[in-house]
Amino acid sequence: MARYQTQSIPTGKFLSMSANLLHRAFIEANRTTAKQAFRELSGGRTLPIATVKMEDESTVRFRVALDHSEFRGRFNYGAFRASLATLLANIAGALREGKPVSTFAGAGGEGTTIFGISAVTVEEGAPSVMVLGAELGAPGAGVLLRLMYLDPAQFEQQPVAVRGGDADPAGENA
Repeated sequence: MARYQTQSIPTGKFLSMSANLLHRAFIEANRTTAKQAFRELSGGRTLPIATVKMEDESTVRFRVALDHSEFRGRFNYGAFRASLATLLANIAGALREGKPVSTFAGAGGEGTTIFGISAVTVEEGAPSVMVLGAELGAPGAGVLLRLMYLDPAQFEQQPVAVRGGDADPAGENA
């Protein structure tokens, strides 16, 4: 019977590993292979992308899934690739600068951790926001990387309301 163990990986190292796997699977891969994987992902399938040998000689299977239900505009391979390339560049930039990366729990208690680095792209005049999440399944299930589009409306800045009496319209107290 297989024996499973849990390892803790620092967020930066996990993000770097995940970004490299996604880059290899969709950016470096030949266009035909990447487009076929995209078609399967956009159709709701979960795809294996790699088995990684860890420092302790154990192996971890990585799979990828895509939720494009909140994508705005016409969803196609080019739009997906642009979003993913932007996300991977933003992850690399944050890691290079040593910025702490916020994490959030996925909605619905599905066990997904969402990383606080996003990619905003515009297709047909409509912005879309892609993020990366990760789900650690049951022992032996490996890691599921979730590429997700979020509702861009939640990121729009709302005008700040000024309460009566607090404003200094003439700028006299400046």
